[in-house]
Amino acid sequence: MTFNGWIQILIFCAIVVALAKPLGWYMTRVFEGERTLLSPLLRPLERGLYAIAGVDERQEQHWLAYAVAMLFFNAAGFLALFVLQRLQGALPLNPMEMGAVTSDSAFNTAVSFVTNTNWQGYGGESTMGYLVQMAGLTVQNFVSAATGIAIAMALIRGFSRASARGVGNFWTDLTRGTLYVLLPISLIYALFLVFQGVPQTLASYVEATTLEGGRQTIAVGPVASQLAIKMLGTNGGGFFNANSAHPFENPNAITNLLQMVSIFAIGAALTNVFGRMVGDQRQGWAILAAMGVLFIAGVAVAYWAEAAGNPAFAALGVDGGNMEGKEVRFGVALSALFAVVTTAASCGAVNAMHDSFMPLGGLIPLLNMQLGEVIVGGVGAGLYGMLLFVILAIFIAGLMVGRTPEYLGKKIEAKEVKMAMLAILSLPLAILGFTAMAVVLPAGLASLANAGPHGFSEILYAYTSGAANNGSAFAGLSANTLWYNVTIGLAMMMGRFLIIVPVLAIAGSLAAKKTVPASAGTFPTDGGLFVGLLVGVVLVVGGLTFLPSLALGPIVEHLAMLAGQTF
Repeated sequence: MTFNGWIQILIFCAIVVALAKPLGWYMTRVFEGERTLLSPLLRPLERGLYAIAGVDERQEQHWLAYAVAMLFFNAAGFLALFVLQRLQGALPLNPMEMGAVTSDSAFNTAVSFVTNTNWQGYGGESTMGYLVQMAGLTVQNFVSAATGIAIAMALIRGFSRASARGVGNFWTDLTRGTLYVLLPISLIYALFLVFQGVPQTLASYVEATTLEGGRQTIAVGPVASQLAIKMLGTNGGGFFNANSAHPFENPNAITNLLQMVSIFAIGAALTNVFGRMVGDQRQGWAILAAMGVLFIAGVAVAYWAEAAGNPAFAALGVDGGNMEGKEVRFGVALSALFAVVTTAASCGAVNAMHDSFMPLGGLIPLLNMQLGEVIVGGVGAGLYGMLLFVILAIFIAGLMVGRTPEYLGKKIEAKEVKMAMLAILSLPLAILGFTAMAVVLPAGLASLANAGPHGFSEILYAYTSGAANNGSAFAGLSANTLWYNVTIGLAMMMGRFLIIVPVLAIAGSLAAKKTVPASAGTFPTDGGLFVGLLVGVVLVVGGLTFLPSLALGPIVEHLAMLAGQTF
């Protein structure tokens, strides 16, 4: 580890924290229906969209109606994207004449982008035509991110309202999140990326002649427009197979920093939105502080592991850390930081190959996802995921002192705790259940590139990434098979919708409750004690659930490496 490396990490953290408050202020005004700088331009368009869709923006929805609207919208998105892929060979804007995507891969990809996972079992530049990239994948990048923000807003209203029947209007939240937040920022972002050298064209791929006289096809396309929203919306699916390790997606250190900041920007800002809407910004800062503690700890371990490298190489006099699978232009520090950022949020974009990380360096991305990706997390998903742990932490604190737990004036009772646990347990059900089947069935084992604990880690990582709606991969697993396309697709659906529906049920239950005034026995939730309790609950729940599987994978691989054993 170097001083320069840590300075770069601290600069990134400072930028994210500095953006949280102004972006949080803007988003609060957007979702409260207040006037913003963009209102004169976008408000008429917003009204027009409501008129076309027959939506009354002032009509509140019960949590169940909100959930049904969300599920139907996502089902329609899945069907549209599936059909686009299957008909690709007959569609326009396909200059390289890409054929139809196979049914199992189309199913997996449609589920992946609808659930904000963006797991890719295919090479983007060799599989998807421009129309599918733009009208299919990029559109879902926007609306899946807006869906996550909408769910977070519904839960925030549950905490901020009293004796209310509704939790908002899904169609209004979806429209405002897309129109006022994601689209304007992505437009400016994409233009800057083009300025930095990222391609944005509908022309065919470029044919070049190499110095040896050979022919080389250089893939180009509408890259910048997809790249901007894939980062901002914590989607992660790359236009190119190499993702943000590709020089066309990530040309230099400036774009690398911008991509990492954009992954965290909205998720961090939503904690400030939460604080503003419940009437106490300190509550939002406390949640962001808990996220920050977990994030810094993860960065420290990953950076240390990658900087230390393999002791077998050190014994040969080879120094400089573990550079396998990393871009020289980014080095160990920024590669480790990017890996932790992308798995702390449900992004999945990568600028280095996680399969080449040291065992403990690869453990941190795994653990980040297994904790529910609540360390800033995906846009919206990180906040509502962390609030599930807040409910659990408050319940535990109430048991300790023998009184009914309260949070922000709302009594946390049996229904809220049951729904929170139902959501939290859906993740290990998908991850461990499918992993257990894959490691004993021939269809699962046939795709492994490595034996021993690292091979187990590849399978565990695939289902963890799918169920946590992350989308990154160890890259040593050949996952574009019938078995993995179907099972990872199911894991992605479980990890998304088996969490969202209980979250909306909690929002409806809390919104209907009366506000209880604070008393001498009320547990303060804006200080260091609460932050410590919340961090402890997140780690204990994740540790107790996933430690045995981690012991079979990266932990035993690390011990074997120290003993000089290879597989």
